[in-house]
Amino acid sequence: MKYDFDIVVIGGGAGGLFAASIANTLGARTCLVEKRKLGGDCTWFGCMPSKALLKSASVANLLKGYSKFGIEIQGSFHIDTNKALEYVREVVQEISTHHPAEVFEKRGIKVIFGLPQFIDKNTIEINGKRITSKRFIVCTGSHPMIPPIDGLKDLRYLTNENVFDLDKLPQSLIVLGGGPIGVELSQALNRLGVKIHIVEMMDRILFREDKEAAQVLEDKLKEEGVQVLTGKKAIKFDKKDGLVYVTMEGKDKSQERISAENVLVAVGRVPNLEGLFLEKAGVEFTRQGIKVNPYLQTTNKDIFACGDAAGPYMFSHVAAYQAQVCVRNALFKRLTWQKVNYKNIAWATFTEPELAHLGQTEDEAREAHRNIRIYKTEYTSSDRAITDSEKEGLVKIITDKKGNILGAHIVGAHASEIIHGFLIAKSLKIQLEKLSIPLFIYPTLSELVKKTAAKPLVEKLNNPLVKLAMKILRR
Repeated sequence: MKYDFDIVVIGGGAGGLFAASIANTLGARTCLVEKRKLGGDCTWFGCMPSKALLKSASVANLLKGYSKFGIEIQGSFHIDTNKALEYVREVVQEISTHHPAEVFEKRGIKVIFGLPQFIDKNTIEINGKRITSKRFIVCTGSHPMIPPIDGLKDLRYLTNENVFDLDKLPQSLIVLGGGPIGVELSQALNRLGVKIHIVEMMDRILFREDKEAAQVLEDKLKEEGVQVLTGKKAIKFDKKDGLVYVTMEGKDKSQERISAENVLVAVGRVPNLEGLFLEKAGVEFTRQGIKVNPYLQTTNKDIFACGDAAGPYMFSHVAAYQAQVCVRNALFKRLTWQKVNYKNIAWATFTEPELAHLGQTEDEAREAHRNIRIYKTEYTSSDRAITDSEKEGLVKIITDKKGNILGAHIVGAHASEIIHGFLIAKSLKIQLEKLSIPLFIYPTLSELVKKTAAKPLVEKLNNPLVKLAMKILRR
């Protein structure tokens, strides 16, 4: 059968843009289908706007603490944060120009905007026209999950998809969910003058993170005035006299009520699969996403899936990695296929301090391994952290008994950058102590990598037999 394209990529987010570009580079007749605008959730509603807002909030917070840097300001001094969201929208608009449809068209990629739906296993219909393809890659992203809480649907609640469209910041906000999105936006908005109440049903915020590292961040949020209510389940919302009220239930079934100007829902995300009619193509899926095998192939051998639509990790860098695997397996013979490998996935929460995660937490490592080693380095040991007044922080590395890295958790300034040293070592199976060999630039926060990596060597030097050998060899 002759097809219109070799590969059709459905979804123009991080995974889709990468998949279409790779497929086209490899010589495939490629079509990219997007329902709205290229860039995906990360560009328009997620990573980019939230980081821009965090930057505005960081600057505002820095200005408020000018005196600790030995600076005095003469005359009146006032911080107006109402234009912060305007700045965010300007940043998003600039970034969106990095991937216009015209650029992809010039490369030979056919770009079609519209709502696609499968007709059969090798055909989609879009804008009233049918398109056939030898292979498909579905990477349609995700959207905020709205829990079925009594009264919530009757409110004009906020999510990450509309909060950046506000013309004016609210005076107060209930943030439903203590995950990365909720925590990032909570700190940013709190620093911009919004009274924040985080409501989290788990016993702690950021429950997927290492407890010790996450606690440092939680303490910082509380210090800055964020009210963190953990172990509280929201069971009812209502509105009265211009305020939103939430009734919460504790583990002991006791109830309490708080109010704010609005509520921001950040309890998780669900894949964008509605309207695709995947069942007509023989593709099985659940509420959690499309079912895929280790090769990211769906139950239809000609259709692959990546990114938030397939999971299990909802990060742009993971979507790009999966897209690469999808294209390889979709275009080439089975002999060359590649399985996905999630052993070395890292991520970060971009608060201040940042929280970076790689591999197993301490609890996970203790459960999976008989013998583990834990090495910690406080940011206070870094001269650069002291000069920059960034002394709050911790580097925590977990290894097996041979020194192989099982997990790395950093909470502190630039944690998302520092973690990459440990990511490279873990990915290449380099033992922790070998990271102490390179000469690191002084003074940098990256020296925390070297300081931590040196600790296994110090342990060895304290071994009685090693001490005896050094004594014999000493001149």
